[in-house]
Amino acid sequence: MRPLPQCAVPILAFAAGKYDLTFAGTVTVPLMRDVKSQVPAAVCELPQGSVSVNLIVNRDVPPFDNADLRRAMALSLDRKAFIDILTEGQGSIGGVLQAPPAGSWGMPQDVLETLPGYDPDVQKNRREARQIMQKLGYGPDKRLKVKVSTRDIPPYRDPAVILIDQLKEVYIDGVLDTVDTTNWYPKIMRKDYTVGLNITEAGLDDPDPQFYENYVCGAQRNYTGYCNPEVDALVERQSAESDQARRKQLVWEIERKMAEDDARPVLFYGRIGTCWHPQLKGLTVMVNSIYNMSRFEDIWLDK
Repeated sequence: MRPLPQCAVPILAFAAGKYDLTFAGTVTVPLMRDVKSQVPAAVCELPQGSVSVNLIVNRDVPPFDNADLRRAMALSLDRKAFIDILTEGQGSIGGVLQAPPAGSWGMPQDVLETLPGYDPDVQKNRREARQIMQKLGYGPDKRLKVKVSTRDIPPYRDPAVILIDQLKEVYIDGVLDTVDTTNWYPKIMRKDYTVGLNITEAGLDDPDPQFYENYVCGAQRNYTGYCNPEVDALVERQSAESDQARRKQLVWEIERKMAEDDARPVLFYGRIGTCWHPQLKGLTVMVNSIYNMSRFEDIWLDK
């Protein structure tokens, strides 16, 4: 079995029959349409994404150490616009935990919309954000200038461009700062940035990996420096809770507190397709992990 490398260019080789399977993370929504037009017999699936695109803000750097300013940034977001532009409407709006139905722990849409910044009335949110910015001394004639840093590959760079456009609605003028892949994670781990756009990969649809890796005080992947001892205590409680229904309520309480703190606003969950030729059998495409379908122990070729 010949899996396709993680690069869009070899999709031409997949169409020519040189590869049996596209690598997870390769086929975007527009590329899937191209694959199907070139290889009508190809089998393609577009599962609900488990990878979130998020806004990261260095909370230790003025003026972004001001909670009101961070709230204005969160209120500027039009999550549906990200999805419509980048995934042709196929993505999902979610919080820290992957949204249902693929996600087992995420909030349903009606509950999610009660969180700060998730009200679907974008213009109302932005009016509130502009009022906050004006109280902080900003306005049409005094705009806040900032670099928006991100990794220099399309899944990061493209949404960062949209983010910059949306921040303009609340008197923040961003300039795109692209960073080579080899330097990106060391840079944000050092907190050598002010505002950025990052992608959070979910190895498993479970609250523990998400919370302990990304949000508790001092966690290695806590790139924003967010720290709330009350949230940490709740994370410990939910991890020890054996009753799943009770644990889910604790998880949603944590989600709400982190949204109230603008810990790391989640912009959207994208979708990436997987395609394979009909002779490939036994493949199960994962809906809540980008890592758990790479062992290929059940795959075989019928030729």
